[in-house]
Amino acid sequence: MLKLFKLFNNKRLFILLITLVMFIVLMGFSLGQRKNLSWPENFLRDTTGFVQNLFYKPAGYVAGLFQDIGNLHDLAEENKELKILAAQYARDKAQYNFIKAENENYKKDLHFTKAQTDLYNYEYHIANVVSVTTEPSNNTLVIDLGAKDGIRLNMSVTSVEGLVGVISNVSNFTSTVKLMTMMDIHDPNSQPPIAATVFNKEGETFGMIESYDQQTGMLMMNKIPAGDPIAKDDIIISSGSGGVYPRGMTIGTVQEVKTGDYLTSTAIIKPAAGFQDWKELFVVFTEERAE
Repeated sequence: MLKLFKLFNNKRLFILLITLVMFIVLMGFSLGQRKNLSWPENFLRDTTGFVQNLFYKPAGYVAGLFQDIGNLHDLAEENKELKILAAQYARDKAQYNFIKAENENYKKDLHFTKAQTDLYNYEYHIANVVSVTTEPSNNTLVIDLGAKDGIRLNMSVTSVEGLVGVISNVSNFTSTVKLMTMMDIHDPNSQPPIAATVFNKEGETFGMIESYDQQTGMLMMNKIPAGDPIAKDDIIISSGSGGVYPRGMTIGTVQEVKTGDYLTSTAIIKPAAGFQDWKELFVVFTEERAE
């Protein structure tokens, strides 16, 4: 008994025994089947959850911020790529439209040249219009065909619609075309008059286109003999007489026929060519000039 009392007087040994007993009690209590947690366990779990929530939420916000910054960078890169693709699309679309329009023009030109070649034995060389001068005293244009291409003075130049003019000046790489709008019977420097007739009335109709009226925009076909069957809406073409203008070049449409001097008539001709916005024209190579 005395030894047991002395044993309890040893504080360290006493505390150790008490701790061991409590540990055994807690183990037995914890391993037993329970429906509810004890208040120390509830306290410990709530404290742990609070601490975790205290640190996890700011950490989640920071992580989300960096993720959003990364997403913004990716979005900026995607937007940049989309802008590049949009610019490329716009460029390719414009190029496609240009090629498509050019192709349509070439189709129209090819149809024209084939139809004319089938009708008359001429060669039509396509020329691009380099520049246009619209001064009243110098209504000319420049094409990109010259002496190296076989161009000669007074060769006829036509558009798809009709006769435009004649070659008035030739250099090695370019040529000047004097337009029919410069025709003037009183001007010695004017291009030669056009011997003309009516389509489908070639053996019955004849006249000379000698001048262009700047005010009305009409060609004047003079020296039409009496009894000539020329009439309104007839299509006027070159007859080929005189050797300057090839036969069968479309010139225009009769708007009116007036009785002139010395029992002759004058026809007012609306030119078939529009004399503006040209991109391509044709130089007519006749059989003796074709190369």
